[in-house]
Amino acid sequence: MTILADFGFYAVLAIFLIAFLASAIRILREYERAVIFTLGRYTGTKGPGLILLIPVIQKMVRVDMRTIVLDVPKQDVISKDNVSVNVSAALYFQVIDAERSTIQVESFMDATSELAQTTLRAVLGKHELDEMLADRDKLNDDIQKTLDSQTEAWGIKVANVEIKHIDIAESMIRAIARQAEGERERRAKVINAEGEQQAAQKLLEAAEIMAKEPGAMQLRCLSSLNFIAGDKSSTIVFPFPMDPASMVPGMKKDG
Repeated sequence: MTILADFGFYAVLAIFLIAFLASAIRILREYERAVIFTLGRYTGTKGPGLILLIPVIQKMVRVDMRTIVLDVPKQDVISKDNVSVNVSAALYFQVIDAERSTIQVESFMDATSELAQTTLRAVLGKHELDEMLADRDKLNDDIQKTLDSQTEAWGIKVANVEIKHIDIAESMIRAIARQAEGERERRAKVINAEGEQQAAQKLLEAAEIMAKEPGAMQLRCLSSLNFIAGDKSSTIVFPFPMDPASMVPGMKKDG
C-alpha cells in the first residue's frame, strides 16, 4: 500500500510539473511579440523565440508584427460637386509597437477599420468626381497620410492605401457620357474656328500682297484659268486684256 501511495504521489507531482511547465513555456515565431503583464501591470515585451512566464502571476498578449491587409467595405461618399458614389479600398498597415497596440487601444484591428472608413469618406468628400476618377494616386496618398498620423499613437504604421472601386449610378454614367460628348464637340468647334481664323489671316496677307503688286493679281487669274480649263464640261467667259504687255510687269510695247 505504501508503494502504491508513493507512486500515486509522484504521478500527481509529475502531472503538476508538466502542467506548470506547459503554462510557463511559450514559443514565439519570428514575426510575433509577447506583451507581458505581471499582476496586471505591463512589465515588458519579449520574443521571438522561447520565453518563460510565471503561471498565474504573469499573462501575455501575443501580437502579430507582419503587414496586415484590411479590406475597407464600400462607403457611400458625396463628392464636392454633389455626386453620390460607392467607394471601396484596401488598407496595408503594420504594428510597429506591440506595447502601444495592446495598451492604448482595445482592438487595433477594429479601431483601424473604423478609422479607415470615416477617413475615406472625409477625404474623398473634399474632391470632385473628376478628381476621384483621374487622381487616384493623390487621393491614396492623402488618405494614407491622414490615417498614419492618427494611428501613430496606437503603434500602427499605415504603409499604403489603395482605392479599389468607384461605383457610379447608371444615370450619372449617362450624364458623364453626355458631358464628355459635349466637350468633344466644343473642342471640334474651337479647332474649326481656329482653322478658319488662320485661313482668313493668310487670305488677308495674300490680298495685301496682290494689292501692292498688280501683276500678281493677273498671274493669279492665269493660274485660275489653267485650273478651270481642266474641267471640259463647262464654258467659261473670262475677261482678258487686249494688250498682253499689260499682263506682265516691266514688259515694253514694240514701237
